[in-house]
Amino acid sequence: MEAVLFFLAAIACVAGAIGVVAARNPFYSVLALIAHLFSLAVLFLLLTSAFVAAAQVVVYAGAVMVLYVFVVSYVGSAHEAKWDPVPGQRLFAGLLAFFLFVEISSAVLSSALKALSTHGPDVPAGFGDPAAIGNLLLEKFLVPFEASSVLLLIAAVGAIVLANRKRQGEALGASK
Repeated sequence: MEAVLFFLAAIACVAGAIGVVAARNPFYSVLALIAHLFSLAVLFLLLTSAFVAAAQVVVYAGAVMVLYVFVVSYVGSAHEAKWDPVPGQRLFAGLLAFFLFVEISSAVLSSALKALSTHGPDVPAGFGDPAAIGNLLLEKFLVPFEASSVLLLIAAVGAIVLANRKRQGEALGASK
C-alpha cells in the first residue's frame, strides 16, 4: 500500500511541476504549484516527517501560495505577453528533455527500484522533531530563513509597484 501511495504522490508531484511550467495562464501555474506542494507533503508523510509535511502545507501551500495567487491576480493583465522564441529553442528543449529522461530512467532502473523492498534508513528517535527543527531554524539557519522571507516580501511589493506604474501609464496613454 505504501508503494502505491508513493508512486501516486510521485506522479502527482511530477504532473504538478510540469503544469507549473506548461501552463500559459499564471493563475493556473500557481494552482499547479499548489498541487505539487501538496503531493510533496504526502511524500514527506511517507518518510515519517510529519512536521515537515505540516510545514509544507501550512507555510508553502497555504501562506506563500495565497500570496502568489493575490500577486498574480493583481498584476495579471488581459493581454498575453508577446514572446518571440529563440531560433532552434524548441529543438534544443526537446533534445534536453530526451537526454534528461534517459538519465533519470537509467538511474531509476539501476538503483532506485532495488531499494523498494528494503526497510529504509535507520533514523534516531529525536530526528526531525519540532524542537530540533526550531533550534536549527532559529540558531544555525536564522539569516537564510529571514532572508528568504524578506525576498518574498520584496518580490510581492515590487510586482505591485510595477503593476501600478503600468496601469498609470495606460491611463495616461488613454487620456491623451
